[in-house]
Amino acid sequence: MVLASKLDSPQSESSFDLSTYLVERKTAIEAALDSALPVIYPEKIYEAMRYSLMAGGKRLRPILCVASCELAGGTAEMAIPTACAMEMIHTMSLIHDDLPAMDNDDYRRGKLTNHKVYGEDIAILAGDGLLTYAFEFIAAKTQNVPPQQVLQTIVHLARAAGAAGLVGGQVVDLESEGKTDVSLETLNYIHAHKTGALLESCVVCGGILAGAEPADLQRMSRFAKNIGLAFQIIDDILDITATQEELGKTAGKDVQAGKVTYPSLWGIEESRRQAKQLVADAKAQLAVFGSKAQPLLAIADYITSRSY
Repeated sequence: MVLASKLDSPQSESSFDLSTYLVERKTAIEAALDSALPVIYPEKIYEAMRYSLMAGGKRLRPILCVASCELAGGTAEMAIPTACAMEMIHTMSLIHDDLPAMDNDDYRRGKLTNHKVYGEDIAILAGDGLLTYAFEFIAAKTQNVPPQQVLQTIVHLARAAGAAGLVGGQVVDLESEGKTDVSLETLNYIHAHKTGALLESCVVCGGILAGAEPADLQRMSRFAKNIGLAFQIIDDILDITATQEELGKTAGKDVQAGKVTYPSLWGIEESRRQAKQLVADAKAQLAVFGSKAQPLLAIADYITSRSY
């Protein structure tokens, strides 16, 4: 797989520019995703899969995978297939989350949701197609990585995407809708699994592909879990404070669905404080890596400073 040469040389700490970094990584990931999923027969399912996969977004999850692989001494080329797979699984979760039986949303990333364009039946199958193809893509396209590390990556990602991770978090989220007695412990469980598990897998799998030592993988895991929870807290705040145009999806859905959120438990200002503390704790986990961690540190700060 050919990648933009810009990916081969991360910037030094003194000259680091997060905006440039994100644009360069996103451009390469978009190109890899585009070539990964051509439209073949039966065209309708591939068009539906591509409709959501190529609908834009910040691509933070695959960028985290590439950045963590480089942090651990690997290359972008080693990580790109897994990074693409992360985005395929994330896209699947958005397609399914938007379905009438789940969150019942009409817009995602500023466009009509998949089921609004292709129907519920094809939307479900598009999600299924992306989920299964993700693992095929890692196995078939990963190069210059020992097979045992590829297998470990697949196992880690599969757990994050299944009942022990994303699916389990979604179940508890659905069961908690409309309840007024949802505890902070339950809310943390929901988001550590529904949102955090895949994000944590992005960072850890990047390290696995590069052959990181177990102690470093633990540091990466703690970093990712903290920024994953911070990411969700900010999402909860933005659901209240941002507009539909800024979010690219329906604003105020959490309140309409009767969901308990961090702002509903803590208020907006305390929620912001908690998110900032989580990011500070996350960044402390990577202190041992010095300037090599700069991209991940900057992304952590970006998560709590974003306005949409």
